[in-house]
This record gives sequence, structure tokens and C-alpha cells, in this order.
Amino acid sequence: MKTAKSLLTAALIAAAVPALQGCFPLVAGGVAAGALAVTDRRTVGTQTEDEAIEWKAEKRIADRFKDRAHVNVTGYNRKALITGEAYDEAMKAEIGDIVSKVENVQGVWNEMAVGPIRSFSSRSNDAYVTSKVKARFVDYNQFAANHVKVVTEGGAVYLLGIVNEREAKSAVQIARTTDGVRKVVNLLEVVSEAETRRIDSAVSSQPPKATPDQSL
Repeated sequence: MKTAKSLLTAALIAAAVPALQGCFPLVAGGVAAGALAVTDRRTVGTQTEDEAIEWKAEKRIADRFKDRAHVNVTGYNRKALITGEAYDEAMKAEIGDIVSKVENVQGVWNEMAVGPIRSFSSRSNDAYVTSKVKARFVDYNQFAANHVKVVTEGGAVYLLGIVNEREAKSAVQIARTTDGVRKVVNLLEVVSEAETRRIDSAVSSQPPKATPDQSL
């Protein structure tokens, strides 16, 4: 029964992964939407700003490099994770600089690889790995799965979220033992258990999330 539940969950999550993380040369990772936004530990305002960071970074990088780079930008709590492939170190550095100058960005993790753009099948496999990690979060039920955002690039799994130490350890361990995961990069923001309880009790009273400003 647990295996069936895991496979079903994986299928549902995979269907939600935007364009298999790479149908286009440049893809921005989206944050949780709809019902998941209600229990996101970020404020509604921060969620909106994170979506705007992703959209603006995507647009500016695409305007500069067209299809010469494959870039994923994931905004979380006003920080930006950059993954994908750049032609050389100079391009990687310039992409990092572009993202750092987007409004409301307070920090950048530039995890781009230098080398040729990976194949569509490789990126499709990354989307599947992400779905498996998320499904296992649900199966193990150690924390609310949407409290940890999962980004996979080249078999490397990046974990983002606002969690307590117990949740962080569980998330890393579950991700690390998932088939297809080459390594786990822990970018989780760890706070006290009291703080996560305070956040969780506050988020239910938040107003609906507004559409992010897509002006440049």
C-alpha cells in the first residue's frame, strides 16, 4: 500500500513540475501555488516577491543570452538559487550578477555548472528525481512536504525551506537515500522548533497571495 501511495504521489507531483525542468533553454523554478501557499512558511508577501524574482531573472537572462545557456532560477525567502549550465566561467559570473541585481534579492547561490547544455532526457530525469524525493517526504511524514522545496539539477538535489533542526535532518536523510540522487546540497534555513510553531500558527490567517508584479 505504501509503495502504491508513493508511486501515485510521485505521479501527481511530476505532473506539477513545470515543463520537466527544461523543455526550454531557460526555465525559472516556480514556488508552490494554490492550496500549498496557505501552509507555506514564507509570508504571502515574500512568496509573491520570490515569484517576481524568478520571473524577472528569467526575462533578463533570456534577453542577454538567448539560448546560449540553460538556467533555472529558484527564489526562496528572498534568496535565489541558480542552477543549469553556462558556456564558461565568465558567463556564469555574469548570470550571477544579473540575478543579484533583481529587486528584493538578498542573497544568491550560483550553482551553475560550466560546460555544454545537458540533454532533454537528462533534465527530464531530474524532474522525476524531484518527484520521487517529494513523494518520499509524504510517505515518511516527518514534516509537511511543502515546507521543503526540492530542485534537482544533474542528479544533485538542492533543498530550500524554513525548517527546524529535526525537519532539516529528516529532509536531508530522505533525499540522500532516494534512488537517482547523486548528492544533496542543504540550503535550508534552520530556526527553532518554537519559531516553526509560531510561523505555522500564523500562516493560516494570511490573506490570499497576490499576482506578482511582472514589470522590469
